[in-house]
Amino acid sequence: MSEKQILVHLTQEQDYRFQIAFGGEVPSLTADEPPPLGAGTGPSPVQLLAAAVGNCLSDSLLFALRKFKQSPEPLRCEVRADVGRNPEGRMRVLQIKAVLTLGVPADQLQHLDRVLDQFEQFCTVTQSVGQGIPIEVVVHDATGAQMK
Repeated sequence: MSEKQILVHLTQEQDYRFQIAFGGEVPSLTADEPPPLGAGTGPSPVQLLAAAVGNCLSDSLLFALRKFKQSPEPLRCEVRADVGRNPEGRMRVLQIKAVLTLGVPADQLQHLDRVLDQFEQFCTVTQSVGQGIPIEVVVHDATGAQMK
């Protein structure tokens, strides 16, 4: 039995365009496949997956640093999802790469090595998606130096 359930409602508007309702005060979102299937009037399912991975990683990194009373803001994250055909010839997300960038130089953050060793393990979405799709995570500081 799960500890918590998340319920999302999708309603088809036209062709491949769906209205996604999250409930409560959260605004709904339009999702759509890019042409030629859809009209590209909203993010595609692959874009939503990439956004979920990047958002969860960013949240986990921020939470871990704030636990040590550190201020890494503003964080940025770029996520690339490589889409291609699997051995059976079906389109799949083959791999995901997330590049997170801290808003400050690394030398301004205490306990950064410890945080970088652990933060991914607390990311619910990335750890779940990563069971089926390889995910690479890279972290840079504000100077561009690669920390992970």
